[in-house]
Amino acid sequence: MKKWLRLKIIVFCVIFVWSINTVLASTVPQVVSQQDIQNAIQKYGSFAGKRLQAWQQLVNDNIGQPESVQLTNVNNFFNEVRFIDDIDHWKQKDYWATPIEMLSTDAGDCEDYTIAKYFTLKALGVSEKKLYLTYVKAIRLNQAHMVLTYFKTPQSTPLVLDNINKHILKATKRDDLVPVYSFNGDGLWLAKQRGKGRSVSGGTKKLKAWNNLLERLRLQ
Repeated sequence: MKKWLRLKIIVFCVIFVWSINTVLASTVPQVVSQQDIQNAIQKYGSFAGKRLQAWQQLVNDNIGQPESVQLTNVNNFFNEVRFIDDIDHWKQKDYWATPIEMLSTDAGDCEDYTIAKYFTLKALGVSEKKLYLTYVKAIRLNQAHMVLTYFKTPQSTPLVLDNINKHILKATKRDDLVPVYSFNGDGLWLAKQRGKGRSVSGGTKKLKAWNNLLERLRLQ
């Protein structure tokens, strides 16, 4: 009788664990398909496929983690990509690459880092209302720059995810950056010192590069 009881317990445990794993697997978002990976391998070589697989693994490993952990891991992952100016990389003055394009070629510029981090964190369940693609002036470089800013609450001082300074710091600690405007899928805001500012009429419709990027993402 005891043997049958132990057997039932073992079977129950196996079924329970299998059920949990099945549920967890079904809740992990797919950021890249097998077809995307095969296309990247055919166009850019085997390492492109491995980088895309690593991106999906990043999502698999971080789903359900605290947002602080997700921010750190996503920031570190994409900051490993090589920096290359658009004119050298894409033969265009300003090209906003999709995360698949960035990882497949292992190269990007500040907009590409920011875009990839933004969409990956969204896939991990971070609310779009907390994430803003933020144009700044990089004082020491004396040039326009883009970073991702994260607001834990609407009143919080944002954290800055950057490819120049790879440490995640509060905006108040980044006196080398002067914000100009921020945007996400919800709209476009002019900067007011730091963080979100006044809403701009027309929102992201004013950002042609952003809308072109969204259209390419839809077709991928």
